[in-house]
Amino acid sequence: MPAKNTICLWYNGDAEEAARFYAQTFPDSSVNAVHRAPGDFPSGKTGDVLTVEFTVLGIPCLGLNGGPTFKHTEAFSFQVATADQAETDRYWAALVGNGGQESACGWCKDKWGLSWQITPVALTEAIVDPDPGAAKRAFDAMMTMTKIDVAAIEAARKG
Repeated sequence: MPAKNTICLWYNGDAEEAARFYAQTFPDSSVNAVHRAPGDFPSGKTGDVLTVEFTVLGIPCLGLNGGPTFKHTEAFSFQVATADQAETDRYWAALVGNGGQESACGWCKDKWGLSWQITPVALTEAIVDPDPGAAKRAFDAMMTMTKIDVAAIEAARKG
């Protein structure tokens, strides 16, 4: 039985490559099925990969090789909660170091233009600190970062 709700992500012919990268990079991720087109379609021919069923961090996804018409935007992103700096660094390096791009405040894009928020739990806890001063200091520190620096966030939180 397929999932009731699946995220459909549009790719320009490289959905399978993306799905395999995610499966190798993140735990609880896999490529579940690759479906080839039974006929020609606007961005491909009979036998080309049309869709890829995959899972990213437990979330069911469908990669659609729809062609160049639509691009990923920051309006959609995966937010990945990381336990520590080492996990943050590992995912950041995998995404950015494989042809991706850094952005601000823990956001980056992978080589396919999909946005990711690599968010240490320490950051989330800091910006919701019941002490408004501590939360503001942590928030202000985050606003100066690309990849999140956990030690700097914790230092800012403490004042």
